[in-house]
Amino acid sequence: MSTTLYLQLDRNIQVQHPHVYLQDIARLSCTNSKILNRLRVLPVLTLKPDQPGRYVMSAMDLIDLIQKKEPDLDITHIGEQDFILTYQQPDPPHLLLHWLKTIFVCFASFFGAAFSIMTFNADADVEKLFQQIYQQVTGQVSNGFTILEITYSIGLGLGVLFFFNHFSKVKLTADPSPMQVQMRTYEDNINTTIIEDINRKKLTPKDQSPS
Repeated sequence: MSTTLYLQLDRNIQVQHPHVYLQDIARLSCTNSKILNRLRVLPVLTLKPDQPGRYVMSAMDLIDLIQKKEPDLDITHIGEQDFILTYQQPDPPHLLLHWLKTIFVCFASFFGAAFSIMTFNADADVEKLFQQIYQQVTGQVSNGFTILEITYSIGLGLGVLFFFNHFSKVKLTADPSPMQVQMRTYEDNINTTIIEDINRKKLTPKDQSPS
């Protein structure tokens, strides 16, 4: 009875050293521990230490490499057909730079959100609308500082807080925040674009169909 190796790959895999082994980029499962240990330390790629970047690889490249090492092994691939190997050198911690980036993002987010809210209020003429509603309901002229303006201001703050689903380190719910969802969507789009661009460049002129 032949032995089966299960090979699982993610879409984007990050490594921090130029000598890449199979265990660094894939999750392996096999009932034969000897074969499994040999494949874990199987060299896959040697990168230039001074050239960090993204490298697109195919699962077929790994399968071919494994079959050369273990020709009698059955391989079951689980996961992505093409994946990105991101080589990034470990950087020493720069606390000052980290804090400066955090402060910049906080200020940009705060003033950007404030500007968006103010332009919306100006376009919709919320101040005039509140004055009309207050006068129709109470019969009095609004002075611009009524229960409508107060509850509206409080509601904006609470709405932003619940929308981003974070307050300091505390999450209000277990669901991912809209910012996290958008970042994951952006990351998936970037990975797809990189893989498709590399695959198109690999095509020879005879394989390319005329546009």
